[in-house]
Amino acid sequence: MNQTLPQDAPPGAASASPAPTVRELFLGFLGLGFSSFGGALPLARRTIVERRRWLSAAEFTDLLGLCQFLPGGNVINLSVAIGMRFRGWRGALAGLLGLMAGPTLVVIALGVLYERTQNDPHVRHLFVGLAAAAAGLLVAMAVKILLPLHREPAMAFIALLGFIAIAILRTPLLPTMLVLTPIGIAVAACAARRAGGAR
Repeated sequence: MNQTLPQDAPPGAASASPAPTVRELFLGFLGLGFSSFGGALPLARRTIVERRRWLSAAEFTDLLGLCQFLPGGNVINLSVAIGMRFRGWRGALAGLLGLMAGPTLVVIALGVLYERTQNDPHVRHLFVGLAAAAAGLLVAMAVKILLPLHREPAMAFIALLGFIAIAILRTPLLPTMLVLTPIGIAVAACAARRAGGAR
């Protein structure tokens, strides 16, 4: 069982809470699904790292990188990966069902409501405001994910290359990941060897 770590634990430290039960995984991702309007990733990091402390900031960043490389939605992949890590296939199923149950019900209800009110200008203004808030949440999450990399300039440089390739050069995600992932693995391996040799 993992031991509780202090608030100022280093980014690479182990997760700071005991392993969650299947029930806790389901309820945690159910709450995340109900509250993650405008995109689940920003709130997923806050819930998993800061509130429930299932993972450290570095562990979350590493796992998110893997989930982004896999097909499917990032948060869906994350719920399955975290559930599998702690409770095997039961945890994966609990995380997935918890994450999907709330949004499914909400989207069905909002879809019916939007169909009846889509021509109302007030409704259009509401969606514009929601889009702006969602963009702000994504920017805040990106900054928090980058913070653990400030001690690793080489990894931060790889992250910058990924941003340039995807956001500026419009390179598709898969080719970008196929090029940058091996480079990132090699850099991390070299850093680990240097750290081991320094001890």
